[in-house]
Amino acid sequence: MPDLLTAPPLFPQVALPEDQGLPEFSRLFDGEWVWRAYCSRLGQPETRPQRLRLRQLSYNPGRRAIATCVAEWLSDEFVTQDQFAIELAPDQPARLFRYPEDPCLPGLTHAASAVAASELLNRYVFASPVQRVRVRVVRYRPGGYAVLRHRLGRVRFYVRVMRPERVSRLMAAAELVAQSGFALPRLAGCWTEGGVVWLSEIPGTNVRRLIRKGDELDPAPILDGLARLWDIPYQPNEHRPFSLRGAYRRARRVFRQVLQDRDGPRRTLKRAITALDPFVKSWQPSGVAHNDFYDDQLIRLPDGRLALVDFEEAGLGDPLLDVGNFLAHLRWSAHFGRESEAQASGAHHRRLRAAALERFGWEERALNLREAVCIFRVCTNPIRHLAPDWPRRLEVGLSLVNEVLA
Repeated sequence: MPDLLTAPPLFPQVALPEDQGLPEFSRLFDGEWVWRAYCSRLGQPETRPQRLRLRQLSYNPGRRAIATCVAEWLSDEFVTQDQFAIELAPDQPARLFRYPEDPCLPGLTHAASAVAASELLNRYVFASPVQRVRVRVVRYRPGGYAVLRHRLGRVRFYVRVMRPERVSRLMAAAELVAQSGFALPRLAGCWTEGGVVWLSEIPGTNVRRLIRKGDELDPAPILDGLARLWDIPYQPNEHRPFSLRGAYRRARRVFRQVLQDRDGPRRTLKRAITALDPFVKSWQPSGVAHNDFYDDQLIRLPDGRLALVDFEEAGLGDPLLDVGNFLAHLRWSAHFGRESEAQASGAHHRRLRAAALERFGWEERALNLREAVCIFRVCTNPIRHLAPDWPRRLEVGLSLVNEVLA
């Protein structure tokens, strides 16, 4: 039997440069340190896991880092997991917390428990009691948000768990997007103090899946829904504006930090930011927009309509940026996806871009700038997902930015 004091191997084997503002940052990639921190802060398990796995990294250089980790016990039939997070902040000791006990998401512990979830559903969703609830984790970003699925027989909900102060923003965004040309999930219930919102599950097929399977999706319904969203009247200071400058600067800080010792990629980065810095500095919201629009946010219903399942960022923004973001994700898939998926994504990119330019009469340079700045932000993916070959992927991604700008 393995010695509990011996650290399990840590996967993937990734290394990022030291961060002077976060002295313990490099230890996140040291299996011995991660294991000792796990045992001392969360308790030593009865048996040692076969491996530790780093799943993702939320990183703001010099300010904050949260690594999502999993301890895995392997058997012939299944894998048992214990998910935990390590949070680093300046001048503070590392903080560890185990899913679902997230200090930033007070409602997650209740929403993730089948017993507690039934009590919440009885209080905030149904008038009559329910007993058996099946809970599944769809997505979880420690310290940020979680998406769960609650199933009661044939009744299913997607459950968004967020910081309580963000609930009002979601409600305002839902009210705004309801005036668009997209179908929306029904708001079934809300526990404001816990930051938990129940949305009805929408039957249909994910648009990203359709595109990657080669479905020649007509861009017109996508642009129809967006056009109605963009036409919604608004008053100054009525809706929260999207901060392109903040999102761009955070990505730029990450790239400058991780590429500090890599001359080739730094030159590629410099070319990109030389063109993008003036654009971002001068950019201003011009109307109502989705502000995080891409293929994975859409569902095609059985009757052919499109439903929008994620709309929390809707508010004041830029119509061209909505299309630019969709194009950026398609271009990324066209370059990094498997061969058949890449070809299908590239074909849809060309159709959507041509349709948008023809329908709205935009200047190509204006749309290219938006697509480029959105690809720039997507370039954080190899670091966030801790790809072992992140330097190569990041340099290739920044080269895509420069290709679009050219």
